[in-house]
Amino acid sequence: MARTWLSVTVELLGGRGEELWPWPGRIFAVGPSHTFMDLADAINDAFARWDRSHLSLFTLADGRVVTDEETGAEMAGSISGPITAPIDIAAARVVRTVEPGAEFQFTFDLGDAWMHRCVVGEVKVDPLEVLGVRPVVPLPYWGWGSIPDQYGRRWAADDGESRAPGKPGQPHPMLLHAWPAQVQIPALDLSELREAIAAADAARFLAAVTGRNIDDALQQVGAGIPMALKHRRQEAEPVALSVINRLRWRGGPGDRVLAEDLLAGLRREPLTGRVVPVDLDMLSIVLEGDPDLSTGGYLDLRTGQVYDEAATDPMMVGEDVAIDVEEEPDRWLRLDRAGSRDGWRDMEAFVERQHDEALRERLERAIEGKGAFSRFRDVVHGEDLGEQWYVFSSDRQMGRAREFLADNGIRVG
Repeated sequence: MARTWLSVTVELLGGRGEELWPWPGRIFAVGPSHTFMDLADAINDAFARWDRSHLSLFTLADGRVVTDEETGAEMAGSISGPITAPIDIAAARVVRTVEPGAEFQFTFDLGDAWMHRCVVGEVKVDPLEVLGVRPVVPLPYWGWGSIPDQYGRRWAADDGESRAPGKPGQPHPMLLHAWPAQVQIPALDLSELREAIAAADAARFLAAVTGRNIDDALQQVGAGIPMALKHRRQEAEPVALSVINRLRWRGGPGDRVLAEDLLAGLRREPLTGRVVPVDLDMLSIVLEGDPDLSTGGYLDLRTGQVYDEAATDPMMVGEDVAIDVEEEPDRWLRLDRAGSRDGWRDMEAFVERQHDEALRERLERAIEGKGAFSRFRDVVHGEDLGEQWYVFSSDRQMGRAREFLADNGIRVG
């Protein structure tokens, strides 16, 4: 019996002179070391009692009382006291005192008499199965019903006489998913960020991202993390973890790949695949740039240099400058220009994130049908959203470029 865990169902029958119906209840897992005091505290926790400065006791089916030493002594000396000596609530263990199937009573606050019916389950329980842990005190694992206030109060300033406050005209912001309120965070200075990365200045890079809204530029911020980890690892590690978590939450193009690479950097593990020092900005321009200016190009897998298609034509760039991709075919990765569909999806995603309903509707109309790109640009620049759109779209393009490389077994080094 000493190693047995019991289930004890506790139902609140009433208090303050009134019966409750339906009876609210809780089912507790009670372990071999738990005392009746432990169970009393657990019941009071579960039934939301903050004022514990009241006498309480358990009454067993045979009339014995389980309570504190002082109260027990007073009851034993009174005319209406128990015939047998009271049991010490702080020392008596529940599983050694009551059997499966037993019924007993718990009374909290002998003045208001909050009365509870307690029933021990017929079958022992496994705390790991019902709770997932082996708790140090009795713990409820099931419950039902509305819990009445200990003093009958219905709201914070209830004096027992005033009329209950009316229902608010609007739901609480939490119910509208509008909480917490949006805080205006300073925008990221993209030029400063890129200059810091180009100069390999870790201190400048960390200063550029700290306290700034980086969520639309995670690919661009992530490009500087390896450098920051190399030069200022202790300061850069929390930034890296934050960026990894944000990438996983955002889940945009290339975000999963970048998160994996940054995590490898934190763990000092090598990147998976062939590591090439690619300029993602240049790569994204060749893959998604103006179709009138480029039809694709090549990536030098040895140096990471990105070449436009024109670089292979001696007539356009000269005999001495033109690259010969056929001479070393394994050195070059062909870059075919992507269609316009990704660009349209970027506009669609940008529209969806606008909080202003009227602006969102204007942008939605702009991206419908032929001429969507030019109409969209007109609205964006007219609303002074040009910088915001540039950061957002360039980040998605860089993410797609990173994803393209990963699909070809290449990681950016």
